[in-house]
Amino acid sequence: MIPSIGIKNYRSLFNLQIQSLGRVNLIIGKNNTGKSSLLEAISIYINNADLNWIFTLLQERGEHYKNSTNINNIESNLKSFSSLFFGREISFFNEDHEIEIGLLESNLFGVQISSDSVIIRLVKYVEEVIKQPDSENKDRIITRRKKIILDEKDETLFAESTIGIELKSSDFYVIIPIETERNYRIFNYSQSKPIDNIQFIRTRNIESELNGRLWDNIALSRKEEFVIRALKIIEPKIERLTFINNNTAGRQERIPVVKLENELNIIPLKSMGDGINRILTIILALTNSDNGYLLIDEFENGLHYTVQEKLWNIIFDLSNQLNVQVFATSHSLDSIKSFEKIINNQVKIEDGKLIRLDNINGLIKPVEYNADELKIATNQDIETR
Repeated sequence: MIPSIGIKNYRSLFNLQIQSLGRVNLIIGKNNTGKSSLLEAISIYINNADLNWIFTLLQERGEHYKNSTNINNIESNLKSFSSLFFGREISFFNEDHEIEIGLLESNLFGVQISSDSVIIRLVKYVEEVIKQPDSENKDRIITRRKKIILDEKDETLFAESTIGIELKSSDFYVIIPIETERNYRIFNYSQSKPIDNIQFIRTRNIESELNGRLWDNIALSRKEEFVIRALKIIEPKIERLTFINNNTAGRQERIPVVKLENELNIIPLKSMGDGINRILTIILALTNSDNGYLLIDEFENGLHYTVQEKLWNIIFDLSNQLNVQVFATSHSLDSIKSFEKIINNQVKIEDGKLIRLDNINGLIKPVEYNADELKIATNQDIETR
């Protein structure tokens, strides 16, 4: 689990430090307080600054730009990457403008991001040709990318330089060029094993394609029972669930269908409303995140307030059984109240954590609530959002 998180210069988060995280974390705040940015930053850290994942985030935000001929070029790629940085400001030489995400640690200078952080920045570099002897003592020609630093006076270097994105963590370092028509998804540079047990649920209520794949992963296992249990929050008569092929308007897709108690016909889950489909997406993602992480943007989407406490109860239960750390955002008072009831009445207090993000003169600041503070706030109708 991630015990804390520090984020510098990522989107709207200039310098955010959250010093304590739980197993299930609810992140609240008004619009434009960086809730989604916090989820994204956590996912980048978990994925070890994987460039494929970063491009996925850009595409989800509609910030993977192309030029008029639908081809990536240096200008459009630079525009895409600049959207990751605080204020969309980039500097090729000033490290104060780099994105840094990592755990927090205390030292002589106070609480800071640890050296195991991931760092993202845009740089200017030149390619150097180097001769290295091989095992047979013969020269081997390799090309190395050398980052240009500000105090280098060689004007030739600047003239020959190009722009790249620098990615580094405790176990890798790479500069990847921003070039025309480059397929960034071919890169596999990290020495760490890719994380496959992280699920990121967006604000959409129905994720048909994703849900089908996640269901296949748990089919015929005991996890099917977890999914049925969650769906029964809304429809107690559900007995079974499966996915079938459906051809609608010439488009082939797999859709979830359910069998109800004492009913002969199967029923498409889409016909039962947004809420039950949102629950399906959340629980399928959770049951596919063993020993990993689940991130949910706008938890309350499609969910009536009467079902939220029951769903939180299942999330706390399964996150403990499957060893999953959960991060969810919300700006719903109903979500906050139902979350508070769970952490004060039914689970270990340390399992749940509520963090409020405030926008104070353009800077995002966190306020952390323990269980007792949250109980007092909700009982007295103190504004926590």
